[in-house]
Amino acid sequence: MLRPLADRRSATARFLILGSASPALIRGVSETLAGRALFVQVPGFSLDEVGPESMSRLWLRGGFPRSYLAESHASSLRWRDSFIATFLERDIPQLGIRIPAETLRRFWMMLAHCHAQTWNASELARALSTTEKTARHYLDILAGAFVARILPPWHENIGKRQIKAPKVYVRDSGLLHALFGIETMADLRVHPKYGASWEGFALEQVLSRLGDSNVFFWRTQRGAELDLFLIRHGRRYGFEFKCSDAPVMSRSLGIALEDLNLNLAWIVYPGEQRYPVHKRVEALPLSDLEKVCRDIVRRDPPVFK
Repeated sequence: MLRPLADRRSATARFLILGSASPALIRGVSETLAGRALFVQVPGFSLDEVGPESMSRLWLRGGFPRSYLAESHASSLRWRDSFIATFLERDIPQLGIRIPAETLRRFWMMLAHCHAQTWNASELARALSTTEKTARHYLDILAGAFVARILPPWHENIGKRQIKAPKVYVRDSGLLHALFGIETMADLRVHPKYGASWEGFALEQVLSRLGDSNVFFWRTQRGAELDLFLIRHGRRYGFEFKCSDAPVMSRSLGIALEDLNLNLAWIVYPGEQRYPVHKRVEALPLSDLEKVCRDIVRRDPPVFK
């Protein structure tokens, strides 16, 4: 119905079509509107919107407005639990996907335990008593519904064996914590996934500003790793995400700096001071991320002093 209207030359017609799933995931769509539509992903609340002083609340509750704005941590967690149940029991079937809600919940829970780790289809398939192809299908469903992220690996000819499996994340930190039953920051700080939770949260903050096209992670089979690698305007940048009070330069980051020929890199952490740890690497508070991202978008961003 929209295609003939969009093709009319006599009158310019514009439409705003809202949705909560990737068009590739929705069955029964006969027209793609290829060449006629611009897709814009709208994330949840970001740190720029809520302010640096609310970082812990945003990290704990996630970016869904009703979860973030709830009167208490308990009511926020109840909303997220209800969202997960409704998403599995109603939203997924309405997309034409016939998978038992409990099966997909079990997979989502397993994926949460693999948060910020490389994808291992055989391991999850064994746990679900299914095939690797089916496990990948479940992952594609959650990624297509924007509740999971698949971060592809970067590999190039550097004479080292590199990991070629993607990393997987639960995109919203609040949903991740709901799957774990985490209600307060005190609960989060003692949870085994504390550091992984920070990595996913900070990663999403970066991608909400820079976009998620042509972004990768990098890892060698000998353990060198870079959490986020991207190329903008011909320049190479790297990000590490460390949930520590005073991060320092690591051997792994030093290897990535040279092997990937990075122009600049940052260690994003939940502190307040921005300071150099190398001539091309800075420790960066998450609250200063917006300034760095503006510099990256420029054609000629400044270098470290």
